[in-house]
Parts: sequence; C-alpha cells; structure tokens
Amino acid sequence: MQLKSMRNKVCYVLIALWVACAVPQSVAGDALPAEHTFGAIADCQYCDGNSRGDRMYALSKQKLADCVAEFNTMPLDFVTHLGDFIERDFKNFDVLNPIFDQLTMPKVHVLGNHDFSVADHLKKDVPAKLGMPAKYYDYEVKGWRYVVLDGNDVSFHAYPEGSTEAKHASEYYIENKISSPKWNGAIGAPQLAWLKTVLEQAQENQQAVILFCHFPVYPQNGHNLWNADEVMTLLESYPCVKAYINGHNHRGNYGKKGGIHYVTLKGMVETETNSYAVIKVSDDTIDIVGYGREKSRSLPIQHDSAHIH
Repeated sequence: MQLKSMRNKVCYVLIALWVACAVPQSVAGDALPAEHTFGAIADCQYCDGNSRGDRMYALSKQKLADCVAEFNTMPLDFVTHLGDFIERDFKNFDVLNPIFDQLTMPKVHVLGNHDFSVADHLKKDVPAKLGMPAKYYDYEVKGWRYVVLDGNDVSFHAYPEGSTEAKHASEYYIENKISSPKWNGAIGAPQLAWLKTVLEQAQENQQAVILFCHFPVYPQNGHNLWNADEVMTLLESYPCVKAYINGHNHRGNYGKKGGIHYVTLKGMVETETNSYAVIKVSDDTIDIVGYGREKSRSLPIQHDSAHIH
C-alpha cells in the first residue's frame, strides 16, 4: 500500500510538472475565466498504405502539415488531437511527431483505439511516444478546466493479448452484455472516481469544464463508449460541465443533453479534403470554426440557475 501511494504521488508530481512546462503562464495562471482559442483535430490516422474507401491514409501526412501551418498563423492557446493519430505501426509516430512538433503552441494528445494498433510489447509506450503526462489528466486554461479522458481504459486493443487487462476487458464485455463493437472501449471505475473528484473540485472552484475523449457518448451510435450512459450520468450531475468533444466517428455528429454540448469532429483521414477546427471559448458561447469538411457551429453556454457559469 505504501508503494502504491508513493507511485500515485510521483504520478501527480509528474503531471504537475508537465502542465507547468507545457502550458505557458498566460494560459495556466489566470484566476478568472477568460476568452481563449484552441485548435482541434480528429483522426489524422496516418499510415503509408493504400486507401480504403474514403479513408486516404497516406494523404494525412500532408493534411496534418497544412493544418499545422494554418494553426501557426493564429494566436491559439493550445492544439488538441482527439485520438487515432496513426492508423497502425509504431514507426508512423516518427513520421507525424516532427510535423506536429512544429506547432508553436502547447500540444494536447488524446488516446484513440488505432494508436494501439502496434506490436504488443510497444502498447505501453504509446502515451510517452505522444508526449502525454498520463493516459488521462486535466489542466487549466484561463480559468477553464480541461479534462482528457482515456476511453481505451477497458478495451481489447490497448493491452497485450493474454494480459490481466485484456482478460478484464473480455469479462467486462460479457458481464455487461455489451452490444457495441469490440473496437470501442469503456472508462473504468478508477478513472471514473478520478473524474468525479476533478468535477467536484471544478464545481467548488466555479470553473467551467470541457472534456476531450476519442470516443463519443451522445447521440447514440455504434461508435460510443461501452459505458456511455454511465459517463453521461456523471457529467450531468455537475452543472460546471459545458462540452464534451471527441473524434472516432469520422462522419461527425452533434447533440445536446442535460445542458451539455456533445460534439464529434469529422475525421481528417476521410476523403481528399482536409478537416479540422478552431474553437473559441467565451463566457457565453463555444464557437467552432470548421475548416475543409468540418462544420462551423455556435454553441450557447447555459446560464440558468442550475449552471454555475
């Protein structure tokens, strides 16, 4: 127990150091909520392979380069990639990372299912390869709380075959009578407990919250987390939660439930036309400016008595 406690303390220290180093003081230090803008990409999903249908994997390298060049012309506070950076093969991280590293602002990665389409012995190295402080974490930007979730927490693809985690995923899938495809996943109990603590702190500190995850939870479709309803029930218990932004469903999607905007960005990998967004967050709205195939939206933030922000 002492060893586990020490390990947790070390993990929190490392995350704190990452936030301090990766996020400029002008982003992390403001006490009051302030307008800010970030770039968002979903499902670059690169590999040097043949296209499959509308998925043009090899084109994603240039699409990402074009997107990075465009983002670097803007005063963005950070850029997030919402998972599936690669289609497969660990070596492809080395193709994309130098491009993504050209961004002049902080970078935030979310883990997708295809990011684990690598050799079993390399699966544990994926978060570090993407420069992530942990598989799930949170950080502050100008008075707003951002939460990065790991929807591969309970899954068939994120762990070596025969591992304890893989066996747990199989048991979870059977015991909960999951009908959603096996290439989705769930957020496990420890991560849900951590999320509850983060949301409680945000509520207490009157911080509005935006969440990132690779997998959607709403509206209902075949790409959703295995335990989407459980996650939504938790989110809707905290009026500080304003939006949940994800990828995975390359067609994109949108819904609003319980005062929360659920936004699925379109996949960059699809078709010859690029797709990404610039998202401006203010006290009243979340404005999404779509580029290429991505749709622009203006999402009002709820201000009734049940919501703090």
